[in-house]
Amino acid sequence: MRIVLLGPPGAGKGTQAKRISAAYDILHLSTGEMLRAVAATDTVTGKRTRQAMASGKLVPDQDVIAAVFQRISQPDALRGFVLDGFPRTVSQAVVFDDLLDREGGEIDHAIELRADESVLLDRITTRASEAREQGCAVREDDTSEAQKVRLREYSEQTAPLIDYYRSRNILRTIDGLQSIDAVTTELFRMIECGSWAS
Repeated sequence: MRIVLLGPPGAGKGTQAKRISAAYDILHLSTGEMLRAVAATDTVTGKRTRQAMASGKLVPDQDVIAAVFQRISQPDALRGFVLDGFPRTVSQAVVFDDLLDREGGEIDHAIELRADESVLLDRITTRASEAREQGCAVREDDTSEAQKVRLREYSEQTAPLIDYYRSRNILRTIDGLQSIDAVTTELFRMIECGSWAS
């Protein structure tokens, strides 16, 4: 089972991907976590990734694709995976689909978590405030300014993926502003029954 979760930053993709991973015993591939690991390295790619993420901009395609391809080639990804944060552009999706096709696979589900941008800005601000209050580290890109850049980048570069997956007849949309449990219930229904409302 291969699933792509789409949605703007802060829509809850990470939370839902973890639940899907646990329920179906498939790998949760968080592009954000992979890229943060790369950004922590003292390499040219690490520096480039770190700068892009801190400013809220998208990491260059070649760096993202290299990280994902390396990860899905490992044995624990053979059973299936849910992608959280990848692909981010239509060009990434095309390259990824070509790779899967060469291996005799394909994306089974592309699910969009739709959410209002103003609500997402509030979520990010709240998440950063709660982390500070609990004495936890705050993500470098958890600022209102970086979030606005990320939302603009999403609208310009990632949102076209919705039409791309719709044209392949595998896109379904969920209201990402429902409660976490309600979103999960709808996701599981989509995955298990295929009784989807576009």
